[in-house]
Amino acid sequence: MNRMESAQQEANLLPRMPQRHLEDIPGDYGWPLLGETIPFLKDYHKLVTDRAKKYGLVFKGSVLFQRGVTLLGPEANEFVLKDPDHVFSSRAAWNPILEKLFTDGLMLRDFADHKFHRRIMQQAFKKPALASYLDRMNAHIGNEIQHWPTGTEIKFLDHIKTLLLDVGAQIFFGLEMGPESDKVNQSFIDATEASLAVLRVEIPGTLWYRGMKGRRYLENFVTGLIPEKRNSDQSDFFSELCKAADEEGGLSDRDVMNHMIFLLFAAHDTTTSTLCSVIYMLAKHPEWQDILFEEMQSLDKDALDYDDLGKLEKTGWIFKETLRMRPPLTTFPRRTVKDVTFQGYTLPRNTLVNVSTLYTHYMEEYWSHPHRFDPERFSDERAEHKQHFYQWLPFGGGHHKCLGLNFAELQTKTFLFHFLKQYKVSVKPGYEVPTQQVPLIMPKDGLPVTIEKRVAS
Repeated sequence: MNRMESAQQEANLLPRMPQRHLEDIPGDYGWPLLGETIPFLKDYHKLVTDRAKKYGLVFKGSVLFQRGVTLLGPEANEFVLKDPDHVFSSRAAWNPILEKLFTDGLMLRDFADHKFHRRIMQQAFKKPALASYLDRMNAHIGNEIQHWPTGTEIKFLDHIKTLLLDVGAQIFFGLEMGPESDKVNQSFIDATEASLAVLRVEIPGTLWYRGMKGRRYLENFVTGLIPEKRNSDQSDFFSELCKAADEEGGLSDRDVMNHMIFLLFAAHDTTTSTLCSVIYMLAKHPEWQDILFEEMQSLDKDALDYDDLGKLEKTGWIFKETLRMRPPLTTFPRRTVKDVTFQGYTLPRNTLVNVSTLYTHYMEEYWSHPHRFDPERFSDERAEHKQHFYQWLPFGGGHHKCLGLNFAELQTKTFLFHFLKQYKVSVKPGYEVPTQQVPLIMPKDGLPVTIEKRVAS
């Protein structure tokens, strides 16, 4: 047994091991039983900012019935996420929340096991695959948004979520979503929301009941497609993964099913979050809609080629600045598989450790006027994001850095290319979006916007 496999076995055993005390670490555990769960769910950014002001960049706390330690700042992010000695388990941290909902997804694997499955899954995000996705995205997005209602207020979240589910199903599954589209979409919503369920008993009407019902639907939906995909001549990733399962060995039908559910969730929900945030920022700062429109017009094309993506420089600034201010995943949890020391503090084995994307993205030491929407901070001239490699991390870092980061940028730029060439978008004067910050940043009200046809100049 090698060192990584041994560490993986330790990580699997951690939830059964008692956690040692954290007396030397500043902080407190909040209310009895509930701890800081209510402020965590209500406004995570305010909670972590207030705690940092009171205790510093290392403090203990208790959220969702789990006691742990929060480490803040780029150095902490690098220490935990880079993890050269395989001290921090992603599986042991996420499993209590996601194990039954997104079983054995890539984020819920560690060390040698994670490396094996990541190598297989990364085929979906290499340049040739991304270029092939773009061709299908251009046609699908361009056609679908032509039918969006104009001149009246719509819930942008509903429209973009449906669109991206259809695009993801076509690209990764090789499917044209029919009547089951709404059911698949709702199943993902229910499973995601259930990750925050306090009562994890299947009582009808509860979050957990709906989440587990959604999970079972997704399992049956995806598993039912495997025999067809195994014998398919299509080039979609689902078919390729089924063939890779036979060639690689050690990859069961259940592994394939778990990976496809998690892949569609990750590509669908995180990009939904991103595009809701991008559209909100553009609606609040309409001058940038015109700037991006001019940049897109300069290409003199009706559809993007893969080589065009790099030419959309200012669109890239918008993408990065939005992800700085509103990263889909606001915190990354890990659990230690052995004792480790950080800045003089000992983190015993089986300690839940959290690093905060959101807090890092607002640190004044690294960002000028961090609460200001300022896309030009990502220009080559300013390059504020390059002071520390773990300063801007909407996609995480280290072994578990998101495989789909290039896909997310490709999809965002493709949507904006087609959307902004046709429309202008606005929100009511003074509108501020009410935001859910965990488990993913999402608009609580569906993001009401009005879109209008762009008048040719």
